[in-house]
Amino acid sequence: MAGDRLAAATTAALVPEPEAVAERRLVSVLFADLVGFTTYAEGRDAEETRELLTSYFEVARGIIERHGGAVEKFIGDAVMAVWGAPIAHEDDAERAVRAALELVGAVPAIGESEGDAQIQARAGVLTGEAAVTLGALHQGMVAGDLVNTAARLQSVAAPGTVLVGEATYRAASTAIAFEPAGDHSLKGKAAPIPAWRAMAVVARRGGAGRVATLEAPFVGRDEELRVLKDLLDSTQREGKSRLATVIGQAGIGKSRLTWEFEKYLDGVVDAVYWLEGRSPAYGEGISYWALVEMVRRRAGIAEADDNATARPKLMAMLDEFITDADERRWIEPRIAGLLGLEELPSEGREELFSAWRTLFERIAARAPAVLVFTDLQWADQGMLDFIEDLLRWARTSPILVVAQARPELLERRPDFGSSVRSATRITLEPLSDGEMRGLLEGLVPGLPSPALKQIVERAEGIPLYAVETVRMLLDREQLVAEEGRYRLSGELPSLGVAETLHALIASRLDANRPEDRALLQDASVLGQSFTIEALAAVSGAEPSALADPLERLVLRQLLIVEVDPRSPDRGQYQFVQAVVREVAYASLAKADRRAKHLAAARYLEATTCWRAKPRGRELRPMPWRRRPGSRCRQPPSVRRPFIPTGRRSATTSRPWA
Repeated sequence: MAGDRLAAATTAALVPEPEAVAERRLVSVLFADLVGFTTYAEGRDAEETRELLTSYFEVARGIIERHGGAVEKFIGDAVMAVWGAPIAHEDDAERAVRAALELVGAVPAIGESEGDAQIQARAGVLTGEAAVTLGALHQGMVAGDLVNTAARLQSVAAPGTVLVGEATYRAASTAIAFEPAGDHSLKGKAAPIPAWRAMAVVARRGGAGRVATLEAPFVGRDEELRVLKDLLDSTQREGKSRLATVIGQAGIGKSRLTWEFEKYLDGVVDAVYWLEGRSPAYGEGISYWALVEMVRRRAGIAEADDNATARPKLMAMLDEFITDADERRWIEPRIAGLLGLEELPSEGREELFSAWRTLFERIAARAPAVLVFTDLQWADQGMLDFIEDLLRWARTSPILVVAQARPELLERRPDFGSSVRSATRITLEPLSDGEMRGLLEGLVPGLPSPALKQIVERAEGIPLYAVETVRMLLDREQLVAEEGRYRLSGELPSLGVAETLHALIASRLDANRPEDRALLQDASVLGQSFTIEALAAVSGAEPSALADPLERLVLRQLLIVEVDPRSPDRGQYQFVQAVVREVAYASLAKADRRAKHLAAARYLEATTCWRAKPRGRELRPMPWRRRPGSRCRQPPSVRRPFIPTGRRSATTSRPWA
């Protein structure tokens, strides 16, 4: 294996310190190497190869050290790292697997940056007893059969995967999902070695926060997660505040992206303060609720705590972060007023903002702080003003603000974040069909192909739609588990809208203006796509009056406009997902539905042209759409035979395409 690699990496041979002490320790060893590196190096200049290896080693060292490991050595294109020496942690095995997964995931991006996307990594992690020289650095720190076996294990791993041994699997399985990888006969081992394939991190350290129900694999958002990691790294390195606004419609994966980010932060060594708060959808009068949640959680104050219980907890938190007594006396009544423990001082908003901002600055002075504001589309203007005020005045504090919101935020506040120097907008788009298939296959292995195809088509790139549809099938026992796989209990039914999904979409529709919501109901009668003229006919409004409400619905990602010049529907509006149209249509009363269908039929009858189509010996009239503004004859009777006259007429002209 080493003979096939290009020995272009320099290895720092560091001599153990005189006080080095030999011990036997329980350690976790990571081996990783590049797949496809020999092919890459062939025919390339040695300097290009060195640049790729340098980038790879820098990324590997950073990932390993962030997760509390020590790089033992670089050999060619291989990396060896160890956890448990010189300092042991109770979760060293889990840290090693986390690092291996991140390293394997990061290598393709390194290859792309160097002009070759074919480079991948593979890794092996083993946990066991080894001889350790405490006081030694890098080479020579760990030795024994465990090291050799870890190297052999990674050599049989498939490209882009991480294999672990039994002890590592047992130690890390509470926070990391694994699947059996079978027994492997390794060189130099008398008996086959059982292995497990690490799939994904599914919880915080020690298994905290692990979802007991279905959790789909994290797919299609690796680049967005990398952006958040890079922003935090820049925030830590430069000590400056930043804003990341994550925009996407309901169910597209904003919360899942943040959850993956939180799990990542929980696994690294560097201390990071995580503060999270939500803006509730009910009531305009609940100002600064997200801030209240952040402070309560940091102070350990439960919502049910009375004043006598909450006040000491608040004071303990302030004592921890606000060391200056005068500053603490100034901040305390303004924080207590924010939590409702006493009346807010009667002063301007600027003074309150300054006190609240100072608290977060003092927290960030201890360690970088990540402030996560969820459902920011529901926040009032005061909350949005405070976020911008915080980022504008706390520029020299390591604070990363992650603002999650639906597109409605940009409708209410189009310039949100524009006054912040370091602002990044992450827009989540629907997943591709391939990514959706990967999500479903990871969620329910063995899902029958007919169900897989229907769910992918129905979800239209929205992960939550697929997950809720699967849950609906499981709840109704139409999909049952059998010997580790899933099968249909009968014929696949016509997929309806899951109750949880119906409620989610209905809440999105209800969040619109009444006139906009009614317009969506009118549009649902016309089908998945429609023209402004058709919508005007059904709604009874003038076409010119529909431009503004339709633009609002596009901004809220409920409708899209077909712009493909090759599409015959170019210029028409479409529902973003078919399930959105179904929920809007289902909300119509039967009497209204009947009246609107009649209006749609009258419009179609008035705008339909007819042409003759051969059928046997006679010609039969067939409808097609009329080009807007063109003239059209009344359709002939379908029952009356059409007799061609030899003259070119409207009934024999070519249809508009």
